[in-house]
Amino acid sequence: MQAENILILGLNHKTAPVEIREKMAFSGDNPLPLKELMSLEGCVECCMLSTCNRVEIISVSKHPDQTGRAMRRFLFGNSGLSEDESEKYSYLHTGDDAVRHLFRVGASLDSMIVGEPQILGQLKQAYKIASEKNCTGAILNRFLHKSFSVAKRIRTETNIGGSAVSISFAAVELAKKILGELKGKTVMLLGAGEMAELAAEHLINQGIDHVVVVNRTFENAVKLAKRFNGSAAGLDELLTKLEDVDILISSTGATDLVLLRDQVKPVMKQRMNRPLFLIDIAVPRDLDPEINDLDNVYLYDIDDLKHVVDINKAERDKEAAKGERIVAEETMKFRQWLDGMEITPTIVALRKKAGLIWESEVARTLAKMDDPSPETIESIKKLGNAIIGKLLHNPILYLKSEGHEENKSERLALVRQLFALDDSDTDDPESL
Repeated sequence: MQAENILILGLNHKTAPVEIREKMAFSGDNPLPLKELMSLEGCVECCMLSTCNRVEIISVSKHPDQTGRAMRRFLFGNSGLSEDESEKYSYLHTGDDAVRHLFRVGASLDSMIVGEPQILGQLKQAYKIASEKNCTGAILNRFLHKSFSVAKRIRTETNIGGSAVSISFAAVELAKKILGELKGKTVMLLGAGEMAELAAEHLINQGIDHVVVVNRTFENAVKLAKRFNGSAAGLDELLTKLEDVDILISSTGATDLVLLRDQVKPVMKQRMNRPLFLIDIAVPRDLDPEINDLDNVYLYDIDDLKHVVDINKAERDKEAAKGERIVAEETMKFRQWLDGMEITPTIVALRKKAGLIWESEVARTLAKMDDPSPETIESIKKLGNAIIGKLLHNPILYLKSEGHEENKSERLALVRQLFALDDSDTDDPESL
């Protein structure tokens, strides 16, 4: 199998605006058109990945040029776009470029937010569906599984997913730095902004014990509090409730400040100066900046959080560079595996492995004998050679048998798997 038989056609957030990507969405209730893809000229294996930011067809083809053109016509068939437009908004990777691309996608190096973990789950789901539909074979099975392990390696060996790069996550990270353990803490939502809700969800995942929702319209407070299994209060209860909370996230639509320094100062006395973490996500701001002057009060506004996000993004970019080096290394390894899928290298590897076993077992047998004669040693060696020759006869005939190209790939994969020719310890006869 040649690496050039692997191709990936797709479009993503870098190549096509959202109004174009929406026309290509095959996810949701729409079943992926895998059977139709398998019927395209030359296509012998396929998998389809469809998310809000990308649509990609991963394929193995006997005739990559024809299959690539057929896939593009199929993908854009109902889009209303011209051929030139479809080429403008899409990309077609083949060979090593396709391998490198999928490894980058799985590791989220190609994502809008580098390091986000969702894409790997989406890729695994796409593979599961394709596998269940019998649309994957020896090459894609190995290719997709390898993309999963590359992603895992990058996440393990770098800190690509370690820094918060969203406002809501940044708020949670700051809360953990200031308050330490969040388990058992209480958070107050002042207003019902979407970002505040998201931050509250993240906080609950960190073990927050209770959510209090304070809103000018009490009915809306009750409605939101139910979502978090929390309690609701009116705006007139704000200061009273503030005495008991550890974190306040404010996102009202008020045009003036909602909470002033002079209002918080007596509250801190009631709290015995227990630390209070305030997050002001509203624009214009809800919380008086001078609140930050009070002892044990930590106030962060949207600009502060954006600054944290920018720093973290810069850190992820550094880690992404390490990830790119791993991708380059793993792409080279996968290319070597593909090269090894040819019959002759596989037969050579099979004989080499058998030879190692023969040497090991002969040495072990002779070591247990008391001063064997040269004739005995020669007989034992001939016996081992004869057994190995007869055992390998049928597997080698099986490899050399005539058949379609895809059957050849399956035969190669089966033999390599049965004899563990791709294991890292394949040269160690003691591992058998």
